[in-house]
Amino acid sequence: MALPIIPALAACLVLAYLTYTYIIHPAFLSPLSRVPNAHWSAPISPLWVLYHRLFQIDTRAVHAAHTELGPIIRLAPNELSLNCVDGGIRTIYAGGYAKGDWYSNVFSNYGVQPMFAMPEHGPHSKRKRMLSNIYAKSTLQGNEGVGRISRALLHERLLPRLEAVAGSGKPTEVYDIFSSVTMDFVAAYVFGLRNGSDFLRQPEFAKKFVKDYKARQLYTFWPQEMPRFTDFMSRVGLLGLIVPKWVTRSNHDIEDWIISMCDRAEASLTGEAAENGEVGAAEHYPTVYAQLRTALIKDISKSDLDLSVEQIAKTHRLDMASEMLDHVLAGFDTSSITLTWLAWQLSRPCNLQWQQGLQAEIDALHNAEDAKEIDTLPILNAILMETLRLHAAIPGNQPRVTPPAATLGEPRHALSALPACIRVQSQAWSLHRNPEVFPDPYAWNPDRWLESSEAQLKEMGRWFWAFGSGGRMCVGSNLAMLEMKNVMVAVWSAFLTSVADDSGMIANGGYLAEPMGKDGKFLLLQLEKRRSGVLS
Repeated sequence: MALPIIPALAACLVLAYLTYTYIIHPAFLSPLSRVPNAHWSAPISPLWVLYHRLFQIDTRAVHAAHTELGPIIRLAPNELSLNCVDGGIRTIYAGGYAKGDWYSNVFSNYGVQPMFAMPEHGPHSKRKRMLSNIYAKSTLQGNEGVGRISRALLHERLLPRLEAVAGSGKPTEVYDIFSSVTMDFVAAYVFGLRNGSDFLRQPEFAKKFVKDYKARQLYTFWPQEMPRFTDFMSRVGLLGLIVPKWVTRSNHDIEDWIISMCDRAEASLTGEAAENGEVGAAEHYPTVYAQLRTALIKDISKSDLDLSVEQIAKTHRLDMASEMLDHVLAGFDTSSITLTWLAWQLSRPCNLQWQQGLQAEIDALHNAEDAKEIDTLPILNAILMETLRLHAAIPGNQPRVTPPAATLGEPRHALSALPACIRVQSQAWSLHRNPEVFPDPYAWNPDRWLESSEAQLKEMGRWFWAFGSGGRMCVGSNLAMLEMKNVMVAVWSAFLTSVADDSGMIANGGYLAEPMGKDGKFLLLQLEKRRSGVLS
């Protein structure tokens, strides 16, 4: 009669253990239990936040929780979101918290981690030192090749295309056009103009590429948020149930396309013309590719003197390709999103005065192709900064992992002695909508960048997070700003723009904030050629 008591007792012990481990401890005893919960289930389950991430509605849900509950909230049993500078982004991102596998599970290419996906601080810093100088503002503004790339793309390819559209009297979809010009620009700087893409003159190919590229982003949830489940589904042959096979094919197609540009860049550096000292015009030089290639060869040669330059380049072909893929795709995508939102705001009737002010400022330029002079335009800069604030291309969470005994939160309200491996994050959407820093935060108001005091501008700068912060902030931010400012000058010096159809301008609510589109349309603008202007 005593035997049934043993399994019953064992069952009770197991139940007690599970109850303590998964309910009592996380809800009442964990250091995180002091944090307000974004949802009642957050202490015991990640389902609430996973649901919102699956359907790409998490950014606004998290922001709503911050608005109600304060600068630090709990999203899941081992996950926090912070919406503050001191004790928040300054500690997490300037403090060098590790990235974890959230990035490498999706942003690795050819099975190789690029700089953006490297989890540890050391390897990332080493790679960044190899590349950061070619993305420096002074380098870009003084680079002859960048100036020539800008002229070739904007004046010889973009403007003729827009002039044809304006002449037809029909509205045009500008999201596709901005995607094309940003892709061609960043690819030209990375690989050289003749080695890179030609989307502006291949609109059908460009449209298909962007459509496929965007569609595959819908399925990043599984490897990022549920990597073990995704791995299990892959091992049992059922991955296709959650990630369609065409996504894998699309990824391979993109990798093949990028590596073909890498090979052309390599040939331009090592081929017959290069051997004869005929590098070619500055715009055709593969600046970023050549910089990484040279740095890797120099670094590896220190430890292996027997390898030739050619052997090193061949051995690290995929390493270089992975890095270049990340630079090209990240650079084109974010800038095209920003330009589309900017064009929408400038073209709305309520913002006509800003379009007119921008055009007057551009008309007064002495040299409309001088990047340094363009960079001094206050109205242009205010319009771009306000668009980056209100419509940040990546407004979503940027997760990191806590080290042991971490302390987070604002002074006097900080959480101390946090355990290691807690997922912590901030999001630009919320940082940019702090009403104490950005009054009337949901309004698009470039004046805030023109009329604020020096102290206010400094505080706005602390909370501005369109490119991240710390050692891992966007390495290409200066190129993006230069490129977008040049596009603004080219377009609005030559055309008046007005909205024909903006029904598709509904922002994605997840990691990215690209317009969702409606019936295949995003932003249709009516273009009218200006009678006066520096490029007329």
